[in-house]
Amino acid sequence: MPEFDVVIRGGTVVDGARNPRVVTDVGIKGGKIAKIGKLSPSDGQKTLDANGLVVAPGFVDLHTHYDAQINWDPYCTLSGWHGVTSLVLGNCGFGFAPCQPELRDRAMLSMSRVEAIPFESMKAGMKWDWVTFPDWLNFLERTPKGLNVLSYVPLAPIMIWVMGLEAAKSRPATASERQEMQRLLNEAMDAGACGFSCQRLGNGFISVQRDYDGTPMVTDTMSEEDLLAFAEVLGQRKEGFIQLTQASADFKDDMRLYEKLASVSGRPVLFNATAVRDDRPSLHRRTMRYIDDANKRGHQIFNQTATRRQGFIFSFEDWNLFDGSDLWREVTMGTPAERMQKFKNPALRQALVSEYDAGHTPVVTGSIKDFTIESVSDPQFQKYVGKTVEQAAQMDNKHPMDLMLDLAIADNLKTEFETPARNVNEEYAAELMSSEYSIPGVSDGGAHTKFVTLGAYPTDMITWMVRDAGFMSLEEAHYRLSALPARCAGFQDRGVLSEGAPADVVVYDLNSLKMTPEKPLVIHDFPAGEWRRVQYAEGYRWIMVNGEVTFEDGQCTNALPGRLLRHGRG
Repeated sequence: MPEFDVVIRGGTVVDGARNPRVVTDVGIKGGKIAKIGKLSPSDGQKTLDANGLVVAPGFVDLHTHYDAQINWDPYCTLSGWHGVTSLVLGNCGFGFAPCQPELRDRAMLSMSRVEAIPFESMKAGMKWDWVTFPDWLNFLERTPKGLNVLSYVPLAPIMIWVMGLEAAKSRPATASERQEMQRLLNEAMDAGACGFSCQRLGNGFISVQRDYDGTPMVTDTMSEEDLLAFAEVLGQRKEGFIQLTQASADFKDDMRLYEKLASVSGRPVLFNATAVRDDRPSLHRRTMRYIDDANKRGHQIFNQTATRRQGFIFSFEDWNLFDGSDLWREVTMGTPAERMQKFKNPALRQALVSEYDAGHTPVVTGSIKDFTIESVSDPQFQKYVGKTVEQAAQMDNKHPMDLMLDLAIADNLKTEFETPARNVNEEYAAELMSSEYSIPGVSDGGAHTKFVTLGAYPTDMITWMVRDAGFMSLEEAHYRLSALPARCAGFQDRGVLSEGAPADVVVYDLNSLKMTPEKPLVIHDFPAGEWRRVQYAEGYRWIMVNGEVTFEDGQCTNALPGRLLRHGRG
């Protein structure tokens, strides 16, 4: 009788631990890697011929928002299509547990703007058979899954549960409230959470991710004392890690807070997030210097980096990522009909023109003049497609802001604009990934689904940095994509190919690996008939989770071997 359930034969094994690649076999039994070495085809009940292919650990994604989507999509796509075999939910302090039943609609409304998840899809697709955070983990455990999940404790739901929504947004916690929030975090950690997450962006121009009514999110304005109280819990427990998005006009003060969190908790802290700006390389270099220096002083701070080469594609029907501007937030609130009326308002238009002329550039996208007109609904406007807003404005002898607003109005807000791609400079990207503390990703999987396809980042990274540009080795890429994030987040025995480890494996053809189509495709596959943008993957011969094939040549096998990894184990 064969010794192994599966034998992967003759592949180039890149183990994720930075060891040199080797052509050999991998034997899998009982969902684990039982042997790496020379094997016979007869040793396996099933043999996968990996000759000429790369065999590597499945990818680990630390930054997702699949908290809603996992209710209806067990593979958490795009991530599941692009080799991700383990991921973390509940980022940025946002999530759905704990949540009183009467506040469920309000929680979904928040996520419909701050993470741009369609409300009607959540309303139709979420099961809502949990109330507390331990209930949420029990739900995740019994939910069929095509990959492994961990979950942060997002801080906003805990603050709302204890303080009430309005109080949580407007004042620090009292001593008794703080004690109760610490108790809830302990309860969540006892149940198997991996740590906590928080977005703290204040109420200024940097606060680009807002609540559905335009106000800051609960955690944006939370006090430093309240945040450190949560860190004390992890310090007392000596477990867990922290994901923090902290930004203000004072970068040094922001980094002081990261260091203080690391000091109080004694746990790893993820700095969220660093992307390369071709026009301002000083920004990523400054962040890298601070993080490298903090680690030299004994603080565990990791740099979560946005490596995907992509801009946003959007229309003004639902765009929300100008929320850092009070003016733009005003005109992009409400229904499409309400937005249309605001775009026509002479006073608001003049104010937008004045803001543009003053050089105010949206934080997330860069200058509006460089946006490309991607598509139009009405054929009479086809002449603008492929032109930048500035070029189109010159064609019509208009101010760029007037051109953009006039076109959006005339095209019934259906004109699609594409922002310039970031992270495209190879020299700067190589700099960013040269730090020992840089973790690639920030897929935002499950969020902003109508604007970006960041979940394809593993495929983009391997094809670009390793194969095409050649400034990163396969060994280094797989360490960054799997072992490093797994170690930071407390995944037990995952992220590497080693004997005894769970068999989360990707087998792919490096030469044919790619995202397809080249431009994101619109598909209507969300509940309530909602749509999203997707890019599929080609070149992954097999994706395996806990020893079972979930995708073969891009086709789903319908296997559901994923697990909830309480405390990173399972």
